[in-house]
Amino acid sequence: GAGGAVGLEGPSIYAGSSLGLWIHEKAAQFLRRDSAHLLLTAGAAAGVAAVFKAPATGVIFAMEAPYRDDVTPQALLPSLLASAASYATFVSVVGTEPVIPFFAEGSVLLEEEGRVSVLGVDLVDIAGALLLGVAAGLAGRGFAWLVRRTKHDTARYPLHLRLAAGGVLLGALALAADLSFDEPLTLGPGTEAMAWVVEGRGLGLIALLFGMRVAATLATVFAGGVGGMFIPLAALGVVLGEFVGAAIGEDETALYPILGLAAFLGAGYRAPIAAVMFVAESTGGVGAFVVPALVAAAVSQVVAGPSSVADYQRSRRLGHLERRFELPLTSILSTDVLTVPPDATVSEFVYFHVLARRERIVPVVSGDRFEGLARLVDIAELPREEWETRTVGSCMATDLPTARPSWTLRDAVAAMESADVDVLAVTDGDRTFIGVVKADDVVKLDEILDETGG
Repeated sequence: GAGGAVGLEGPSIYAGSSLGLWIHEKAAQFLRRDSAHLLLTAGAAAGVAAVFKAPATGVIFAMEAPYRDDVTPQALLPSLLASAASYATFVSVVGTEPVIPFFAEGSVLLEEEGRVSVLGVDLVDIAGALLLGVAAGLAGRGFAWLVRRTKHDTARYPLHLRLAAGGVLLGALALAADLSFDEPLTLGPGTEAMAWVVEGRGLGLIALLFGMRVAATLATVFAGGVGGMFIPLAALGVVLGEFVGAAIGEDETALYPILGLAAFLGAGYRAPIAAVMFVAESTGGVGAFVVPALVAAAVSQVVAGPSSVADYQRSRRLGHLERRFELPLTSILSTDVLTVPPDATVSEFVYFHVLARRERIVPVVSGDRFEGLARLVDIAELPREEWETRTVGSCMATDLPTARPSWTLRDAVAAMESADVDVLAVTDGDRTFIGVVKADDVVKLDEILDETGG
């Protein structure tokens, strides 16, 4: 309500997902442990389906959005049911008026009969879709980088300073937009900007609107505004599509704004199928739009690369073992460890650790500082008569990697494999000894989690 340039789906996704988790919590005795993920995805689908009045888009978006290069097929049926129910409930209350304003009654892109103005789609339009895909991919990649960078930089400034700076910048942009376009088109998610830009504007004004909308969204993110990026991305895509269409003399049709929507939204969120489905639902199923939209979305995906405005996205779903490797190293960290001082003799190490405790590798610690590892494989090369005179510090291994408490199991296992060892000492930045992790403990943890359903 404060005019921030972010979208509607953020709160609706959070609300839907929270409802799904609440249902799982209340009905936990009737559901499996992994049902929480399915209900969370179904709740997100329901939120998108309702707020955009696009049930199929809600299903696909919820399945695509968590991963840049993967989907969650197990959530298909729950998402379908939740989307259908939320859509039916929402439109029965607020009506079925399109969310995209230039498909509403009275739009210049509608013919007198109420049909969308297509004017045919030929090879020139496919070429235009390719061009628009490249432009949207490059612009989407840059916009995603700016959003992520802005989110990262927010931690450097106190909240009151960010709120003040964001408010001033949004106000200045709104004033400049009102002077330039006779409307404060930088405020809100961007639906007014989409309706304005398709009225046949000049290239300079279209380019200016694109830049000002980007700045307004970044200002909102910097100020800590909460919202989604679906509609802001769609709005920027429509503006970019109108610019390309006007530049090549094809501004008499709704094709290019819609292609821009599909390409920019797909590139920004890494959700091309959801973007094309949104086009299909928003245009009332205009078949002529679907193939060019697929072309534009596909090209934009290739050009944009792995960039995404959503910092929560992972590249793909993790397998059973991969999920375990994401656990913190502290889940197998042993801190109650007997160590040996560097001035202890080799004989003391052998009798008190190797023979008495069956320990083949022992950390060498002086005070609280880690010095290295005493290993039986190194001691075994020494002549027996030197055991009483040689110290552990003179033959310990000092070139082995050490782990940090912030590591994951994946980091620890990779370090063990690279050094061909089964034990890693864990230290802080000053080499203060904390404990050890062992390869055997990784296996034991996996067995425990399997038995407990963790």
